[in-house]
Amino acid sequence: MFSSRVVKGQLLTPHEPDTLVPWWSFTKTVLAATALSLVRDGLIGLDEPLPDQPFTLRQLLRHEAGLADYAELAEYHAAVAKGEPAWSASEMMQRLDGDRLRYHPGTAWRYSNVGYWFIGRLIERLTDLPLDDAVKQRVLTPLDLSNIRFAKTRADLQAPHLASLSNYDPAWVYHGLLIGPVSQAALLLDRLFCADFLPMELLEDMQTTRTLGGPIPGRPWIAPGYGLGVMRGAIEGGFTVCGHTGCGPGSVIAVYRMCDGERSACCAVFEAGVGEGVVEGEVVGKLVGASGGVVGQ
Repeated sequence: MFSSRVVKGQLLTPHEPDTLVPWWSFTKTVLAATALSLVRDGLIGLDEPLPDQPFTLRQLLRHEAGLADYAELAEYHAAVAKGEPAWSASEMMQRLDGDRLRYHPGTAWRYSNVGYWFIGRLIERLTDLPLDDAVKQRVLTPLDLSNIRFAKTRADLQAPHLASLSNYDPAWVYHGLLIGPVSQAALLLDRLFCADFLPMELLEDMQTTRTLGGPIPGRPWIAPGYGLGVMRGAIEGGFTVCGHTGCGPGSVIAVYRMCDGERSACCAVFEAGVGEGVVEGEVVGKLVGASGGVVGQ
């Protein structure tokens, strides 16, 4: 297990090795921050219909665009399990019938990796940069983060602690798979909400969630919700956490923040061979443990 905490803006594990781990769907939070930087700079509006599409950026970011998800395809899971190379994006969309909306945008919620693939393409179009460069220029460099990059080949995931990914093609993550140290994931979330990066109204938009129901068995959520690239909701003890969990073959990362006014704590945990509820529980335990004198008082 790799873990890192940030309390009051200070990294509590400053000497942690910069071991790279896959950030899985925490990548969505980074893509959302990149997209919101475009809103901040007036390059796109949150509620304007996208060119040639019936949905808005807000609906894409909140998984309300009506799009399906390739994770529902049995042949996708079979291909990943066999270590096959990823399909092209066009083949994936054809197999999924991905251009057919499953509901009218804004009327329902359905988790969709395809939606974040659309967001990645939008970022490239509006910045006229490859996604790697756009994310670095607009988020990683301004937040003073390092040793983070997109995994492009199987070789990028070759490490003793990533044995379950020895034959995994990162191109299966169509919106892109960031890899980086756990400490940098915690710092990113902390600086995203604490630094003068996005205006307050966009940070409030980011944390305005669609409620997704009641408690989730085996996980710490009492009232989970989804905002703009972040999961946010209540946990036991009267606390609220905000961040994202990411799952991939054999491993999970969870990166969350708990705050009370100007006092905050962030925690990131990566672990192999366990479920998302276990890793989320580790994060929540560390955040609640750090809450003495930091949050909730």
